Amino acid sequence: MALFDSVGSSGVIDTSTQAGQSKAKLQEDLNQFLNLLVAQLQNQDPLDPLDANEFTSQLVQFASVEQQIQQNSNLEKMLTVQQNSQVASMVNYLGTVIEAKGQEFNMMNNQAMFTYTLDQNVRENTITISDASGKTMFTAEGSLDQGTHTVGWDGLKNDGTQAPDGAYKVTVSAKDGEGNLVDVQHTVFGLVTGTTIKDGNVKLNMGDVATDLTNIISVEMPVTTTTTIPDTTDTTDTPTDTTDTPTDTTDTPTDTTDTPTDTPA
Repeated sequence: MALFDSVGSSGVIDTSTQAGQSKAKLQEDLNQFLNLLVAQLQNQDPLDPLDANEFTSQLVQFASVEQQIQQNSNLEKMLTVQQNSQVASMVNYLGTVIEAKGQEFNMMNNQAMFTYTLDQNVRENTITISDASGKTMFTAEGSLDQGTHTVGWDGLKNDGTQAPDGAYKVTVSAKDGEGNLVDVQHTVFGLVTGTTIKDGNVKLNMGDVATDLTNIISVEMPVTTTTTIPDTTDTTDTPTDTTDTPTDTTDTPTDTTDTPTDTPA
């Protein structure tokens, strides 16, 4: 039976956090210690009582540990507030196109783009695109020249069928003249559709793909706005007939013949 429902009265700690779990463990240990202490006091030898300084020192150690746990809890709260603030500031990225370090990209409306950089000329180079399960969707020969190369993919697979929109991964395997693999740097492009916190880090979502802020290389506004939900409103302008109506400017003949006047004699 527990002697205390909580350790101290310095505030409630969320048990879903690491500090909360540590506090719950401390409470369990303290209750075990107090139960043992009470049993020892009840059964101590009156002629040789327990040393009060010893268990008092142990109680002080429990209090010190609790204080450290409370400090960790406060730090966790401050970190959460900071992360939420970062998420709010990421709103400015929504709707922009970013270039980020990495190999995973999101294809949207059958369009995707990525780059790879070779530090040297190579003898062989193969571009492989696979889906989220690792299945190969598309392969092609890459450039053998040193430098950065930009590649666009329309989603057509090796068998000629269309791959669905979603997350994919590009792998560029380049070999030098001796058949050794060379280092290749990959970047991907994507439209920012949201932001989230994962593993304590703020990430930007490019559809089904998330990337850290530290991976972002460039940010720009999209050239054209892509609408994912078709607009059924008929916005077609009604053609207006601007053809000038011909005006009959032909002068109407005027009869200028003098009418004879009958003058009586």
